[in-house]
Amino acid sequence: MTDLFTPDPADTTALAEYAERAYLEYALSVVKGRALPDVCDGQKPVQRRILYAMERMGLAFTTASGPKPVKSARVVGDVLGRFHPHSDQAAYDALVRMAQDFSQRYPLIDGQGNFGSRDGDGAAAMRYTEARLAPISRLLLDEIDEGTVDFIPNYDGSTQEPRLLPARLPFVLLNGASGIAVGLATEVPSHNLREIAAAAVALIRDPKLSDDDFAALIPGPDFPGGGQIISSAEDIRSAYASGRGSLKLRARWKIEDLARGQWNLVVTELPPGTSTQKVLEEIEELTNPKVKAGKKSLSPEQQQQKATLLAVLDAVRDESSKDAPVRLVFEPKTRTVEQQELITTLLAHTSLESSTPINLTMVGADGRPTQKSLRQILTEWIEFRMRTVQRRTQFRLTKVLERIHILEGRQLVLLNIDEVIRIIRGADEPKAALIERFRLSDRQADDILDIRLRQLARLEAIKIEQELKELRGEQAKLEDILANPASLKRTVVREIEADAKTHGDERRTLIQAEKKAVAEIKLIDEPVTVVVSLKGWVRALKGHEVGATTLAFKAGDGLYGTFTSRSVDTLLVFGSNGRVYSTAVGLLPGGRGDGQPITSLIDLETGTQPAHYFAGSAAQLLLLANTGGFGLMALAGDLVSRQRGGKSFLTLEAGEHLLPPVAVAEAHTRVAVLSLSGRLLVFPRDEVKRQPGGGRGLTLMDVDAKDPMLSVASCAQTLVVQGLGRGDKPKAESLGAAALAAHEGRRARKGHRIEGFKKVLRLGA
Repeated sequence: MTDLFTPDPADTTALAEYAERAYLEYALSVVKGRALPDVCDGQKPVQRRILYAMERMGLAFTTASGPKPVKSARVVGDVLGRFHPHSDQAAYDALVRMAQDFSQRYPLIDGQGNFGSRDGDGAAAMRYTEARLAPISRLLLDEIDEGTVDFIPNYDGSTQEPRLLPARLPFVLLNGASGIAVGLATEVPSHNLREIAAAAVALIRDPKLSDDDFAALIPGPDFPGGGQIISSAEDIRSAYASGRGSLKLRARWKIEDLARGQWNLVVTELPPGTSTQKVLEEIEELTNPKVKAGKKSLSPEQQQQKATLLAVLDAVRDESSKDAPVRLVFEPKTRTVEQQELITTLLAHTSLESSTPINLTMVGADGRPTQKSLRQILTEWIEFRMRTVQRRTQFRLTKVLERIHILEGRQLVLLNIDEVIRIIRGADEPKAALIERFRLSDRQADDILDIRLRQLARLEAIKIEQELKELRGEQAKLEDILANPASLKRTVVREIEADAKTHGDERRTLIQAEKKAVAEIKLIDEPVTVVVSLKGWVRALKGHEVGATTLAFKAGDGLYGTFTSRSVDTLLVFGSNGRVYSTAVGLLPGGRGDGQPITSLIDLETGTQPAHYFAGSAAQLLLLANTGGFGLMALAGDLVSRQRGGKSFLTLEAGEHLLPPVAVAEAHTRVAVLSLSGRLLVFPRDEVKRQPGGGRGLTLMDVDAKDPMLSVASCAQTLVVQGLGRGDKPKAESLGAAALAAHEGRRARKGHRIEGFKKVLRLGA
């Protein structure tokens, strides 16, 4: 007997297999059904459904005064009920974005009411706002009933919706797109309509258009809020060629001169993603900083940024209004403040200068989500437009031929009107009789039977003849387009140029390469001595005459080292993981106190400890090595990073440790390496490569885990070896040229043992 509770193996699926299939279906739905735009019409599904629903509601632009807008709630309800069974707020948010002139370069919806602001204010509820289609939306919808695109069943099969819209221009580039899917994201910037149209026309006429000519037609994005692109032309071309990149952006401003030599800096355009409110909040945070969590006081960086900004800025206010969408007024501290100094300070510390990503990922004409180059996008759209015009032409030709067919039947009737009337009056089946007598089609016979008597007048015959002449002329044109690829191209080009003339406008975003603004901290260049303790407390004392014996430390702490440098130099911190951190010497605390822990000035990775330190000029050459026998040379400036988290520079294998960095003097022509067992090797300095990007380096000495490398040094003719002698007494011995000759060899050799030491400790120049 079969157990009713035992499932049939044929009807079961492994949980892992089911979860994988379900997740893939979900991911595909998000990618193609929500987040990514289509290369053909540039719309995401919710945007396409909103536009189509509004067109069917009679909200398409017809005249300057109409149609009358309707409540947004009515539009959202129709979209949800017929096409898009998702959140009403999601649909309304999409509608709002399509109506915001600061979000889209060419808004597709004309909104009435509060549709939000560039400062992040949300739109009013959908029951308050009203909407209708903007004039430019005609380029997406006008040809939809002319057989140009395929229709598919909606979610419940009750009606049909277009799979795509018959876009007359590449809207994916005009308005751009932003979205995050599953494993994919897109960030397509907006562009200028005239530039995109010109590039499309050029590619239609010459598909092998050179990269230089193509780049000249589309120099870069054109954002709704204007601003300035400061990236180089090469960076823009690279991003367009690969479909991924990043552009540096900057606000635009003007100087307003006031009475008695006073002046104000007025920002009139902002980069995308930046609002006046955001800039004001950033300035407030800089001028009135808050103590960070876990800290007792403001960090030196916070204090320095506050002092830098307050030294040049007196006040800032937002004077944006309906007449001036962006107007941020900055008042300098005094009229003697250099204008460029104020501008640079603001750009460096606020989002008046920012960057925006470019990620040209979208659903291609083949239905696959792909990252495309700008040329690929336009090429695919051109192919789509060609197919659309072909389908539209075929549809129109069919309609023309049908009309010609009807008119030819009417013309035949007018020539034999008396006989036709007699047949209709006398025949039991007038339709069949007409078809048999005049060899008419069913369609012609039906039309004749439905014709009104007043259409049988002499004047009507003249009209039919004129209409037939016009229709046959149109038939010839349509057939030429279908039969001749050159005619098809001319038609597409002519329509693109006409649309560009009607809807095009001037570029808003200035493209002018500039260097990124860098905040310069003004420091007095003076001699200082950087003092570092064993537990990582740092301070900078004025002058170079600082005696190590006069320094005091916390209980249990001691001196790691002192570095004679200048206030404009950099302190480097070498982490135990090979990462190098840096902080300006001028930001170190002074005075005779204990200083400040280095961990408050840098962000060490979890589990990492400061291993060694160096303070000096960026031009100082350093010899860096580890206990595994590897080493390299680099300038101190190569190790500097703007980030508190430092930069990965030295590669360490398991069990290896960093050795203290060695400052290499210009006169030093040799490198000396010492192993734990007392083996010494001396070789020419030029055998060690300089590696500005860091890495593992070259083998300096042949060592192993039992006898690791202990110390490195650079020298000229003499070298000091320190260690322990008899009775474990400290011993230092200076090796001259003759003694060093006994230890000379090539890099990566084992070297020779130093005699006279019970234990070696380190090398010195």
